[in-house]
Amino acid sequence: MTKALVIGGGIAGCATAIALQAVGYEPVVYEAYPAGGDDAGAFLTVMGNGMAALRALDAHRPVIAGSYPAASVEIYDAGGRLLETRGIGDADDAGPRTLLRSTLYRALQGEAVSRGVRIEHGRRLVHAGMIAGGGVRATFADGGSAAGDILVGADGIHSATRTLIDPDAPRPRYTGQAVVYGYASSVPAPTAPDAYHMIFGSRAFFGYTAAPDGRTWWFARIPGPQAGPSTITAAQWRERALLAFADDASPAAAVIRATGDDVTGGDSYDVPTTPIWHRGSMVLAGDAAHAASPAAAQGASMALEDAVALARCLREQTDAAGAFAAYEAIRREPTEQTVAASAQMSRLGTSSPYADPVD
Repeated sequence: MTKALVIGGGIAGCATAIALQAVGYEPVVYEAYPAGGDDAGAFLTVMGNGMAALRALDAHRPVIAGSYPAASVEIYDAGGRLLETRGIGDADDAGPRTLLRSTLYRALQGEAVSRGVRIEHGRRLVHAGMIAGGGVRATFADGGSAAGDILVGADGIHSATRTLIDPDAPRPRYTGQAVVYGYASSVPAPTAPDAYHMIFGSRAFFGYTAAPDGRTWWFARIPGPQAGPSTITAAQWRERALLAFADDASPAAAVIRATGDDVTGGDSYDVPTTPIWHRGSMVLAGDAAHAASPAAAQGASMALEDAVALARCLREQTDAAGAFAAYEAIRREPTEQTVAASAQMSRLGTSSPYADPVD
């Protein structure tokens, strides 16, 4: 059986392992962190295209079980005026689903393990190179190594594989915004079932949704200087978000005030384009190939689509080089368009694209 080394045990890595196994590969996942690659505190929406990819992998059921539907978006201005209501999918199992990023990660990891995929934690990639006669060998920070027929770099926006494939590959770009996630203990603002509420505030952008657990899940995209790796406490992130909306008449400040220490935040990055997706027996997938800012809510869905497309190309092509080229031809244009659209949405920030309503 053909062996695949999958670097990264997050959403992209686990989905890729599931997809490769389904087309006859023996995948092994190598995850740098001892306990997985999830982002504590963040939540996301798997959009309709991502749910379709999960169905193609027959991995949708645990994701549905750990999520709730997102059927529409209500858009408001800083004064609390409703500007538009927009449908984004059906309020059923086929439409977009909202869940914690860690829940999606655990669901996919559980699916991979249940299908016999081996996942090795604490294996941080430091080098990879071609083996004479074909194949690739990966070397890890712990001194160990592994050999396989192909290597898939699904190791996220700060991908080591991307640089190993192309030492001149672009570094992630700061989007000019921090993203803060929080969970209020109640629902202190009006909400419609299965709806996201998006607010163009005077200083920042805010979104919230009422979850089945009785809490309000919210996020804020706040323009400002790059915070970097410095430690910012939950209370400091909460106060930064509150300050951004304190002067607005929207529900944002009320939601933030109802939130305790269940807050996390960080700088937002993207990768507008990666010139080289593959070299020899190595190829990129997910954020390692195309990282979007969170604005378009497509990061996880694009990674899931990558997994399906890559596996399909490997099944249909007789050699890895041809499969990787076909995969890139399918995925490069749509993913780069999505990354660009998400960047534009981030730049829009608080500048609402809607004209002032006519009284």
